[in-house]
Amino acid sequence: MISVLIADDQEMVRVGFRMILEKQQDITVVADVADGISAVTAAREHKPDVALLDIRMPGLDGLEVTKKLSPTTKVVVVTTFDLDEYVHTALENGASGFLTKDAGPALLVEAVRAAAQGNALISPQVTVRMLEHFARPAERPDLGLLTAREQDVVREVARGLSNQEIASELYLSLSTVKTHLASVQTKLNVKNRVGIASWAWRAGLVNT
Repeated sequence: MISVLIADDQEMVRVGFRMILEKQQDITVVADVADGISAVTAAREHKPDVALLDIRMPGLDGLEVTKKLSPTTKVVVVTTFDLDEYVHTALENGASGFLTKDAGPALLVEAVRAAAQGNALISPQVTVRMLEHFARPAERPDLGLLTAREQDVVREVARGLSNQEIASELYLSLSTVKTHLASVQTKLNVKNRVGIASWAWRAGLVNT
């Protein structure tokens, strides 16, 4: 069972998220709170697997809460604001995912499950624009670190595809995709899909 903490200053959002998540047999909401300080307190008390955090909250904002919780709790930032600096800071602070509030129930559930499994998910509508922000030719890494097939897989990760979608796109088995990704994470010394996607952009693997 995946335990989830919800932190958002809008009660309607908290109630909506709780209803969506508690319909899932593998997810339980252990607390919902309206501000950042309460989020930190609740996380210490309940030790949730995943925290869904709004960015703009009273007390401590979601970016600061992310920094405090990310060493022990997977954090998915859920916000109305998809401004570049927010996404960048959230990911730098250890977030495992980034969703805008209009992403929809299915993507919310998927993001929670992905975070709990140690993966990362970013809303498709912000993935390309945000990861392109990391592309700085002066910092371009060495493509030779990866095999040609690993580069193919990494390119699809940067496009925002799931493992199953990558398998279909590249005519690979799901287990082969997972094996490639595990190898890539080791070679690149990154923690999750966000790190892989960031590397792909900086390496120039993604052109659109």
